Amino acid sequence: MLPLVDHLLDALNLERTTFRIYAVTALCLFSAVIVLRACLNVVQSVTAYITNCQRLRCFPEPPRRNWFLGHLGLILPNEEGLTEVSKLVTNFSYTLKSWFGPTLPIISLVHPDTVKPMVAASALIAPKDELFYGFLKPWLGDGLLLSRGEKWSQHRRLLTPGFHFDILKNYVTIFNKSTDIMHAKWRRLCVEGPVSLDMFEHISLMTLDSLLKCTFSYESDCQEKPSDYIAAIYELSNLLVKREHCLPHHFDFIYRFSSNGRKFRQACKTVHDFTAGVVQQRKKALKEKGAENWTKSKQGKTTDFIDLLLLSKDENGRQLSDEEMRDEADTFMFAGHDTTASGLSWILYNLARHPEYQDKCREEIRELIKEKDTSHLDWDDLSQLPFTTMCIKESLRLHPPVTAVSRQCTEDIALPDGRVIPKGNICLISIYGTHHNPAVWPNPEVYDPYRFDPEKAQERSSHAFVPFSAGPRNCIGQNFAMVEMKVVLALTLLNFKVNLDQTKTVRRKPELILRAEGGLWLQLEEVQS
Repeated sequence: MLPLVDHLLDALNLERTTFRIYAVTALCLFSAVIVLRACLNVVQSVTAYITNCQRLRCFPEPPRRNWFLGHLGLILPNEEGLTEVSKLVTNFSYTLKSWFGPTLPIISLVHPDTVKPMVAASALIAPKDELFYGFLKPWLGDGLLLSRGEKWSQHRRLLTPGFHFDILKNYVTIFNKSTDIMHAKWRRLCVEGPVSLDMFEHISLMTLDSLLKCTFSYESDCQEKPSDYIAAIYELSNLLVKREHCLPHHFDFIYRFSSNGRKFRQACKTVHDFTAGVVQQRKKALKEKGAENWTKSKQGKTTDFIDLLLLSKDENGRQLSDEEMRDEADTFMFAGHDTTASGLSWILYNLARHPEYQDKCREEIRELIKEKDTSHLDWDDLSQLPFTTMCIKESLRLHPPVTAVSRQCTEDIALPDGRVIPKGNICLISIYGTHHNPAVWPNPEVYDPYRFDPEKAQERSSHAFVPFSAGPRNCIGQNFAMVEMKVVLALTLLNFKVNLDQTKTVRRKPELILRAEGGLWLQLEEVQS
């Protein structure tokens, strides 16, 4: 190699000393360019940050705890935290700015006029942000909840037909049967008189049972006996909440080597193996029979979510891959059972607090059932429960299962009052704050089903009530959830009377969904027909 350098230097008529000078000079210049570019990047970042902070000055903020923590710890995930939100929306009726530590601003939207421009924005302009949703990625992959851009648009188009009313009609029978199983357990417990039960525990198992049947046509018997798959889903939910509240675990490389991180990976493997196994099994059956014979074999039977995923094709004839189907099935299971269980549990709680409304619901349901040969509900019955529906909606307003959703602005978002949320910022759409805003809902802490009298619908903004979010990224399964809640609530009130357990104090606990500390205990008494 050295002779070659010598020949090169001779050819260029250069001495070694001169070559070294040129080489060192070139290296210095290269290093200077790198340093200069890094300095320019830092200056640009600092300038952009200062400009962003100046543009956000028009958004009011409550007093910070201190310069380093910002507003961290101001709103805790407990009863006091929700009470604080109610106080804040009294003073900040449209928006408020909070600081996640010393440098990260978050804009909270708490009024229909400010919520609407954000949720109405294209999913490409205001996608889900990584800060609050990134922890779900190892479990849910790139399913509909977490995916972005064109992939989200494509999957939304593919999956929307799966939630059409013609499909939902078939699920009503499943909801009836799963509710019957839960009620049979309750009757055994009520043999000697009224009994106090944790609604979350029982209703979560029931909604999970229904969802397993609707998603996989899987008879799990989870309401009667334990299951590794069920245990893994519960563990994943609990571990996610723990990770959110442990700052060091926000860093993947730290969480990976923690005991909770290892538990999380094992639970993910259990869930993924189960879902992938069902997909492969169903795909094999479809291949053996062919699409046409497969469709014929399903006639008269309930078409489940996996069937819809297997048969869905986009405009170019492309189907979802195995991994994409797994992600969508896992997302449906995650988003579908806990949220509905929360909604139902709080509905029963609110009716237990207001027995006059409970009795009126029960009378409405009895009037509907007395003309039937069966005590089960069918699809057409659900539109004939106007007061019961009003009670469900008012409970979803007062106790929304999901208290907030967040968005990452990839473009400027203009608000009706002329203010602009600059691109790059995280926005928190406070569902709970909007539902408890006295500028939107008079006496917001009062449970009043008559707010949702159909004749009053024109009096309020379309975005005053958003328990399932709104806009392009609203909950695709909201009709599924409403149908299930109507069926379960109607059958429950038909067979049982619910009262408050006076020995228990109910303290709300917003986690991934709105729960109650130590469970939501109500007293059940079988209704004599």
